[in-house]
Order: sequence, then C-alpha cells, then structure tokens
Amino acid sequence: MFDFVRNRLYFYLLSAVFLVPGIISLALPGGLNPGIDFTSGTNMTIQFDNPVDVDQLRSAFDQLGHSEAVIQQSTDNTFVVRTKPLAQPQQTDSGVSSSEQQQIQDALTNQFGPMQVLNLDQISPLVAEQIVRLAVLAVAAASVFILGYLWWAFNKVSHPIRYGTTAIVALLHDALIVLGIFSILGRLFPAEVELESTFIVAVLTVIGFSVHDTIVVFDRVRENFIRRSGERFEDVVNHSLAQTLTRSLNTSLTVILTLVVLMLFGGVTIRTFVLALLIGITTGTYSSIFIASMLLVSWHFGELNWLWPFRRRATVAATA
Repeated sequence: MFDFVRNRLYFYLLSAVFLVPGIISLALPGGLNPGIDFTSGTNMTIQFDNPVDVDQLRSAFDQLGHSEAVIQQSTDNTFVVRTKPLAQPQQTDSGVSSSEQQQIQDALTNQFGPMQVLNLDQISPLVAEQIVRLAVLAVAAASVFILGYLWWAFNKVSHPIRYGTTAIVALLHDALIVLGIFSILGRLFPAEVELESTFIVAVLTVIGFSVHDTIVVFDRVRENFIRRSGERFEDVVNHSLAQTLTRSLNTSLTVILTLVVLMLFGGVTIRTFVLALLIGITTGTYSSIFIASMLLVSWHFGELNWLWPFRRRATVAATA
C-alpha cells in the first residue's frame, strides 16, 4: 500500500506550484478580468444575414465611439459584443432621441446589411456592486456552515474542530487555484477570459464538490478509528485513503469527462463556466485526498504549531 502520509511534503509542494503563481497574479494590479456582471456594461449577441469579418466589425464599433468593445465570434455570422453601458433615450427640444443601441444597430445595418439583436443584457454599476458583495457573502456563509456542520458531525472523535478547519482550508485551496489560474489566463487572453456571474456559480459548485469529497474521506477515517482502535493515527489515515482513493477518482473522472465534452462542443457562452468547473473539480479531488487528510496528520504531529505562536508560548509558560 502506498504511504500517503510519509510523502505529504511532496503533496504540499505540488499545491504550492499551482497556488503561488496564481496568488502573485491576484495580488498584482488588475488581478482578475471581470466582465460586465461585475463592472457594469452591455452584452449583446448580434447576427448578420451576410458574412462579416470580425476585424471590420471591431473597426465599426471603434468608429461608433466604443473602442473598448470586446467582440467574440460564436458562429459564422453571429457575434457576442461587450461594451461599456449604452446611453438611453434622452428628452431634447426636438423630441426624444433614439437610444445608443438603436444608433449602433442602424449604423451596422447600413454598413454590413440586415442584422438582428438576438440577446441584450445591460448591467448597471449598482447591480454589479451588489453581485460582488453577495458573492463574497455567499462564500463566507458557506464556509461558516460547513465548519459548523463538520464540527457537529465529528463530535465523537478527538479534536472535531480539526476536521472542519482542514475541510475549510481544502475548499479555500481549491477556490484560490481556480481564481489564480483565471487571473493568469485573464492577463494572457483578456478578450477570451472574462469573469461573469456564472463564474461565481462555478466557484460555489466547486466548493460544494470539494467538501463532499472531503467528508467521504473523513467519514472513512472516523469509521476506521473504531475498527482499528489502538493503531497509530497516521496508519488509520493512510488506510482510509487507500480505501476511498478508487471511489473518489472514479466519481471525479466521470464528471471531468462530461465537462471536457462540454468544453469542446458546448459553445463560447458557457466556456468560462465549464473551464472553472473543470479546474475546480480536478483540484477538489486532489485536495480531498492529498491536502485535507495530510493537514489532519500534520496537525496531529504538531507540524502546524507555527501558525499560532501565541498559543504555543502560553502552553510552555503554563507547563513551566
């Protein structure tokens, strides 16, 4: 049987390889590339009857005063265009002026021929700010409830708080890797990788999947403490991981294969969502086996005491 516990340092180092570059990218200015769901703006899907070159369309938006427009071609004559907020109709002395959307539509029709707007989404700055605030609150609330549930579920084993804490660390590990990789991709491909509201859904799904997988492993650890009473802590954890490894890998692989198919054939509109799930579920499977359980062992051996030096000093003083 492979000794997972003895090789835990290598698992920590592998996580650091993915975590550190992403954290650095997040800490630098422009860490993420938010879409209009977070910054406000307009997202429209337009379709032309005649073939249109994407460079010509980008030049047309530049002439209309939208040099910031991000244009992606989804099919032959269909484009997804993201711009800053469009002006609404205004009351003037001569009457009500047409909206900026109508002006853009008229200009594009004159230049490229008949077209139609298939979809139009406009996000105000107030709504964008609320989405960000609620997303942060959702992640924080999920972490608190998960910690409380695991503390209660494992109250019959010694140090139940450790199970909840390490599960939270594992889910934060997965969320940080997803954010870090998207931060790097956003710098490399700013036009293709933009964070939308579905990205928050993907991160919350990853958190749920990660915790579910971690609980399966921890539950087997708890069962083996009863069946193998008297054995060393690290041996019980090692045996539990060997029992759950195949199940975890098989479950995750079926999900990953489905996501790969969606990534290849699902279209541009869900690509960011699927990519976030693909990265998060892969790292979630890894963290449940090689991070959360290894942290339990490291905590048991006192290898994490450096995280709370004040408590260690108080213990030493009380013993003296």
